[in-house]
Amino acid sequence: MEGITALIRLPGLQVDWQTLLTVNLPILVAVIIAVPAALVGYTLGAEFLVKRLPKRSQPSVRPWVWVGPAILIVGLILVYPMVGTIIRSFFDRGGSKFVGLDNFVRMLTDNGVLIALRNNVYWLVLYTGLVLVFGLLLAVLSDRVRYEKPVKSLIFMPMAISFVAMAIIWQFVYYYKDPSEPQTGTLNAILVNIFHGQPITWIQDTRFNNFALILIGVWGATGFAMVILSAALKGIPGELLEAARVDGATELTIFRRIILPLMMPTIVVVGTTMVIFALKAFDVVYVMTAGNYNTDILARRMYSELYNAGNNANASALAVILLLAVVPVLIFNLRQFRAVEARR
Repeated sequence: MEGITALIRLPGLQVDWQTLLTVNLPILVAVIIAVPAALVGYTLGAEFLVKRLPKRSQPSVRPWVWVGPAILIVGLILVYPMVGTIIRSFFDRGGSKFVGLDNFVRMLTDNGVLIALRNNVYWLVLYTGLVLVFGLLLAVLSDRVRYEKPVKSLIFMPMAISFVAMAIIWQFVYYYKDPSEPQTGTLNAILVNIFHGQPITWIQDTRFNNFALILIGVWGATGFAMVILSAALKGIPGELLEAARVDGATELTIFRRIILPLMMPTIVVVGTTMVIFALKAFDVVYVMTAGNYNTDILARRMYSELYNAGNNANASALAVILLLAVVPVLIFNLRQFRAVEARR
């Protein structure tokens, strides 16, 4: 099927088996030995040097000695490429001529990019909202069932599947065949055989396709939200809830006045995480539609500009737009963490 082909085409999954089989074995062995040896050598050497310092300085220096390599690695693999991308977004396709904001203007006035922005808003609102609603609902309900652990395990199970695999599974759910033929897609089979309706092209029909794709993401992330929110729910003192029931409060009142306010910091954290996931959404759209049928989103369009069109400038501009969209969310999340810590 098309989904299997897309899986093979996905970046990062293409493997040159001939190259792997012909790699010089001594070099591989040397690398395998050298990396642990370097780590051990750094550990012993760093500790030796720290102990040579005055005792008064050791407590302040030692943490930086151990954190230093991690900061360096993060800088090399995250900060350096990010700065390079930002700089590249202000130059032309060849990277030799400074063009200012031309790349951003071109992208933000392109009809395809505007459609992708609209779809990202759909993902932002619907994906985040539905994951929070279903996650909270399932956390509250599963907390009251007899077989809580098996139920939660089943709901959490989609998180063990990659989004690419989820998309391939859901291709069978949304599969469409001509009305004259028996429907093998789950939804269309139900629609035709039980409700006696007509099959729907869930992926091609622009009335449904964006919401159909978002539903895949919701199915995959609801278990994650449920587990986090369930942990927060169990942190609420049982005596507090019992006291409210003794005072005559209904379950709905207890939920609105006690449970929801106490869980709000966790809800905010889960919500901001889902917002970031929504802004970075790529896999489901790439596998299901490749951005066709008005389902494109910014991350997939950025991939297309870079790998299909070979336009580093446009791709960098889209990457910066995505970065600017994520940064406020991260700042908000950081402030929420600080507010929670201040109240403790």
